[in-house]
Amino acid sequence: MQLVRNMAQLVVSLGILVAADKLVEQAFAAASIKFPSALFAMFCVFALLLFLPPSLANGFMAFFDPATVFIHRWLPLFFVPSLVVLPLAVRDVSPASALKILFITFGGWFASLVVAGYTALSVRRIVKTQLIPAEPMKRPSPFGPLEFWAWAAVFVASFAVAYVSPTALGTTATTCLPFLLASTVFGYILGSRLPSGVKKVLHPIICCALSADLAAVAYGYLSRSGVDAVLGDYLTESPSNPGAGDILMGFLGSVIISFAFSMFNQRKLVRRHAAEIFTSIAVASTFSLYSTAILGRVVELEPILTISILPRCITVALALRVVSLFEGVNTSVTAAVVVLTGLIGANFAQAVMDKLRLKDPIARGIGTASRGKRREQ
Repeated sequence: MQLVRNMAQLVVSLGILVAADKLVEQAFAAASIKFPSALFAMFCVFALLLFLPPSLANGFMAFFDPATVFIHRWLPLFFVPSLVVLPLAVRDVSPASALKILFITFGGWFASLVVAGYTALSVRRIVKTQLIPAEPMKRPSPFGPLEFWAWAAVFVASFAVAYVSPTALGTTATTCLPFLLASTVFGYILGSRLPSGVKKVLHPIICCALSADLAAVAYGYLSRSGVDAVLGDYLTESPSNPGAGDILMGFLGSVIISFAFSMFNQRKLVRRHAAEIFTSIAVASTFSLYSTAILGRVVELEPILTISILPRCITVALALRVVSLFEGVNTSVTAAVVVLTGLIGANFAQAVMDKLRLKDPIARGIGTASRGKRREQ
């Protein structure tokens, strides 16, 4: 009985977040407002939690706790579709442009870390606020063997159905949806179960994208439809004929809104160190945007690609929403650059900060966050 109640609470709370995201998005579209609607909704939820009496705020948090845990547990799945279709998206990107993007990504990561870290350190020396420990965050449960084999079984069964009858569920996109979704989830679970040393090279996000791409290659070959057609069915961007990628990316707005609960949970830490945090974020974000734009012009990178990589140091969910405000951008390149920035930071941030003698915990935390992603790692 308790399991049923927990599932019902998850469905309702997650459904409310998804519905709220869609409603605000539609309202912004109707009013021709270009500001990311999910970001506005996130601030609204955060403000509401701050103004509610503590008992109501805690009850609000408890009600949405299953949804936030679910989102955090499966977070990479919601932006990985842009990486899955990357082979299609980069065909128009020349090798020279790719090298320029890599140069900006690596150089920009180091510069952003330095600016963010030393800005935080400078403000810390001025305000001299004593550090307090952060509130413990609830960690999602690890993936078990049952989930691993269940998704493997779903993949095999749905792949067989699609192979026998490519339009069994109406269209090729809807018929391929189950096995492409299963391959994506299976790849993420598999990547999450790898040893920590292997993850530094084969990160769960990369493993997730590779799994979906391999499934697309296999089906494209066996069905003779070609991998391009299968990847096109993976992310159709058509509400009336969604693919697996469309279903997953439909949660992106909910992901952003859910950040409000994490912010509220750490409100004491944020309030105490507001000067360091917000000053560093403002300076580092401004530096990241302008330095990327300037470097893009200096190395003569195509303007549309420069715009695509502008939000390289923010979370993927928000980066994709930001670049979607511009026409003609390559969202797959955006996702790839943000993920690459995160992987660089995951492997080198601590060592670089040690070399730079950034010992202060706040400075190290903000410097680490400037690499683009934290929880998504």
